[in-house]
Amino acid sequence: MIELAAGDLTLTLAPKIGGSIAAFRKAGIDIFRPLSAERADAGDVLGVGSFPMLPYANRIDGNAFTFDGVTYRFAPNNGAERFNVHGTGWQSEWQVEEASGTSALLTLERRVAGEPFLYRATQRFALSPEGLTLTTSLENLGPVRMPFGFGHHPWFERDADTELRFKASHFWLEAPDGVAGSRISLPPELDFSEGAPLPSHWRNNNYSGWDGIAELRFPTRGLALTIEADPIFENLMLYADPKQSFFCLEPQTNVPCGVNKLEADEEGLGLVVLKPGEGIAGVVRFGVR
Repeated sequence: MIELAAGDLTLTLAPKIGGSIAAFRKAGIDIFRPLSAERADAGDVLGVGSFPMLPYANRIDGNAFTFDGVTYRFAPNNGAERFNVHGTGWQSEWQVEEASGTSALLTLERRVAGEPFLYRATQRFALSPEGLTLTTSLENLGPVRMPFGFGHHPWFERDADTELRFKASHFWLEAPDGVAGSRISLPPELDFSEGAPLPSHWRNNNYSGWDGIAELRFPTRGLALTIEADPIFENLMLYADPKQSFFCLEPQTNVPCGVNKLEADEEGLGLVVLKPGEGIAGVVRFGVR
């Protein structure tokens, strides 16, 4: 584990567990859901506070897509789920390139024979008394051009009085097996632009046309978090199950199942086609008060 501190903020990183954030706290109060000692010992990335999603975010429908005339196939990678999800970065061991009291640089070079995506990724964490700045980069190491995307998957403990606020233009219906269905105009009932409590029913949907700002209020904990993301992050995924003690709000560049929808010539999917040697990067800032 790597421990960073600035003012009353602390950040714990777990490079070996998916290059993830194990804990993010203000004056000892959890902002992200913390990784327990038991789940840390088990190397359980699904128990962390946040993990990177790359070289694409969310699912690949049918575990396959065709691009430039080539069909790429994937294996399920998340327990009982049918479809591949979140890429390979979250299930890889990252290397520590730099570390100081307030910053760290993690890197991952993925060159596994038979995998469709070969890439180099970096995550730079910079902690200040005001919050966390997280810069992510991706470079295509493969021999052909490929559609890339990335995102971050924070987990938050679900308080009864939690409130969300963010603006988006469209809402993606959920199809079977958690894949993204049709894109529709955002109806008032699903709009968080004026602030609203967590939904009281199941929600596992992407909001596209996101303006890059989201606010989370946790009155019981006396905390508020502002997420500010670069324009490359056009999408915000909300997972909220009232039966669970947590929820997720995930800034990401691409629409879930974006590679499949690209195959169907849909537009506005947030994927970036990178030629060999080309790269992309984006910054997400987590401001705490």
